[in-house]
Amino acid sequence: MIGYVTVGADDIARAKTFYSAFLPKLGFVLSESDAGLSFSVPAGDNRYLPADFYVKPPLDGDAASAGNGAMVAFEVPSQQAVRAMHAAAVAAGGSDEGAPGFRPAYSAGFYVGYLRDPQGNKVALFCNNSAEPSRTN
Repeated sequence: MIGYVTVGADDIARAKTFYSAFLPKLGFVLSESDAGLSFSVPAGDNRYLPADFYVKPPLDGDAASAGNGAMVAFEVPSQQAVRAMHAAAVAAGGSDEGAPGFRPAYSAGFYVGYLRDPQGNKVALFCNNSAEPSRTN
């Protein structure tokens, strides 16, 4: 199980606007400190929680950069939620890296939208809910 994921950001305020457009809808709660942003899902009764997600300036003091080939994917409960969160994230300063929909290379029920955060980090919002429509071809 993954414990946490961290992405770098030079402009924490822009990153906060972007990630706050969809992570709270997935149950993540934001806490802020001088070190950056921390998004986590409260434990409650569930032992298996999503990984905490941190957005922080690099500790070495150099500029943040997006990892080549790196991506963070968040599971979303429905295809409609993928569309709504993708749109909210773009409106909050992100950029579209692939509109929500099915992809021929993936399983028939895998519905995904891709984004870049303001720093350029790649983010996926996906749903693979068997109760929803699947790709027909």
